[in-house]
Amino acid sequence: MSDGTHFDVLIVGAGISGIGAACHLKARRPGSTFAILEGRDSIGGTWDLFKYPGIRSDSDMPTFGYSFKPWTHRKAIADRNLILDYLRETVTENVIDPHIRFGYKVLAAEFSSSTAHWTITAEHSSTGEQTQFTSRFLFLGTGYYDYESGFTPDFAAVDEFTGQVIHPQHWPEDLDYAGKRVVVIGSGATAVTLTPAMADKASHITMLQRSPSYILAIPAEDVIANFLNKVLGPKRASRIVRRKNILLARGIFKACRRFPRLTRWLLLALVRLQLPKRFDSDTHFSPRYNPWEQRLCFVPNGDLFKAIKSGRASVVTDRIDRFTASGIKLESGQELAADIVVTATGLNMLPFGKIQLSVDGQRVNIPDTTFYKAVMLSGVPNFAFALGYTNISWTLKVDLACEYFCRLLDHMDAHGYRTVEPVLDDPDMTRVTANNLKAGYVQRGMGTFPRGGTRGPWIVDHAYEKDVERLRAGLVEDSALKFTVATSPARPAS
Repeated sequence: MSDGTHFDVLIVGAGISGIGAACHLKARRPGSTFAILEGRDSIGGTWDLFKYPGIRSDSDMPTFGYSFKPWTHRKAIADRNLILDYLRETVTENVIDPHIRFGYKVLAAEFSSSTAHWTITAEHSSTGEQTQFTSRFLFLGTGYYDYESGFTPDFAAVDEFTGQVIHPQHWPEDLDYAGKRVVVIGSGATAVTLTPAMADKASHITMLQRSPSYILAIPAEDVIANFLNKVLGPKRASRIVRRKNILLARGIFKACRRFPRLTRWLLLALVRLQLPKRFDSDTHFSPRYNPWEQRLCFVPNGDLFKAIKSGRASVVTDRIDRFTASGIKLESGQELAADIVVTATGLNMLPFGKIQLSVDGQRVNIPDTTFYKAVMLSGVPNFAFALGYTNISWTLKVDLACEYFCRLLDHMDAHGYRTVEPVLDDPDMTRVTANNLKAGYVQRGMGTFPRGGTRGPWIVDHAYEKDVERLRAGLVEDSALKFTVATSPARPAS
């Protein structure tokens, strides 16, 4: 039994990744003690933090949900509240509540080889008091962006604007935009979500973009999934629907990479079908890059296009010159009048929640480390994490990472190992950026993250089918892993 501050596994973050890790541990390793440290006062992570109008999943819920808990709601693209309900049900059904410590923000974690334990320092949000926890393993489910601040460019003369400027990450819950003129700056998933969601109440809303993104309309409900759920029941239907959706998503991604001209033509043709005849789609919906060099933006039931056709919303493609007292002046000379400006300009990427990692008194410089199977880090013992996919549902990778983590623990227990550490001993291997999307937030932030490799388990592919092979089906024993036992200092794995 745990004494309240020592555990076999300490999980950081009670979002979709941390909850998933806890459920896998409880099901696969019922004898392990664990706790979740959550800096906020409620579960949900991203889905608890973001509260802007229309916020929804950008992946289908049958695959964004966990493998062990079928998604049963009719909506395949789900609103925030439905996702939070699903996470709360998951926590309750798996009796995870007693394991969550709310209000504990982890500041630092140090591993000691002599004791084979982590010492985690956390600060409580309400008292400022620091508490130390210890654990055999540390598992981070902290996501990959800064929860405290989003990204906003330095706009000229923004202080002259007499209206409100809001970043979606810090949405005022009491904001009244009824009858107001709204400008949403951005062209990514947040902007294309906000624009139709606010169009019904605002007097008019304009999506102001520097350059377009690829946008694909998809059904909000999956007719096949709903039929199979009714006929086969959720458990059996889930296996079929998940496989269907994975094959479809991976097929679209691969087609975009292999046949960029053809997929570009198809995506733009689908957009034109949903816009007014004289709409300048070449200016506003024809990106300068190839499909899937940045994430595709999905709009359920084409809601963005419907808002544009109704006249309640418009799109302007231009660069901002400066803010004025009454709106935004563009480089073309046009001025957009606004009462509210929403800066849907992106996120700040941040590795491992700003937690300072140390090993035997030496600080870990995160960019110097290399991903091992995209679930562990070179040179960092008894440590794992869950970072989801960029080109398919996040949670598919979370499930695989957690399965592998449990298999690793089982393997160590079976052989009497006390520590495991990925060791990169290939000086000739090139280290590369682990995320090759060309989105601005990725380009700005990836320098602070670990690197990937070009050979063996160091490759980061963002390919579900390859991760199934190496994380679910592959051997745990690996020449790149160094294990130690309690009675000897260390030895390489055979």
